Amino acid sequence: MSHSPRGHVHVVDDNADIRLHLTNLLRQMGYSVSPFDSADAFLQQPTDIFPSVLVLDVRMPGMSGVELQEKMKSLGRQTPIIFMSGESQSTEIIRAMKGEPIEFLWKPFQIEALIDAIDRGLLVDAQMRSDGHRHEEVRRKVAGLSAREREVFALMLHGHSNKGISDKLDILPDTVKKHRARVLEKMQALQLPDLMAMCQGLDVPSLFK
Repeated sequence: MSHSPRGHVHVVDDNADIRLHLTNLLRQMGYSVSPFDSADAFLQQPTDIFPSVLVLDVRMPGMSGVELQEKMKSLGRQTPIIFMSGESQSTEIIRAMKGEPIEFLWKPFQIEALIDAIDRGLLVDAQMRSDGHRHEEVRRKVAGLSAREREVFALMLHGHSNKGISDKLDILPDTVKKHRARVLEKMQALQLPDLMAMCQGLDVPSLFK
């Protein structure tokens, strides 16, 4: 869980003055904060604090902010990023924006702009975490379906009627009804719309791997 009601902020900036200023300011405003002087130092930390955001300087010695963003993507770390920069070339900005950060702030920036971006990032992280838990729960339930039930389940999600499923799988309509009922029961869904809402945003074929 988060260390504070407002959420957690990772601050990565090689400038000690800026790092200290932002850390103190954000803590006074009710956030919990982890300051880091380099991208490498940040990468060595566990990722179990949530919701959280990363306030990240673009230009730093060693690994740059943009390189850290790309490294995080390769590691599957999805913490929302807020870039801050005093000077950046257009190529850096383009690379940074490809990673879809929450915001790109130019130093010196208004603290209100940073707080707005942080709060938006925390909401995004909380939603991603919630979706992740939902997806894992769906996968766990799908694992309990038989091979035939999985076939029926996939066709149900694609909107096929009982007759359509019967024709595609070459089984009797009454058999389809029984399989549908078992799928809904095992997936703990009252009706088809509930099942579809539960699986929204999921790549169905990947559930069967």
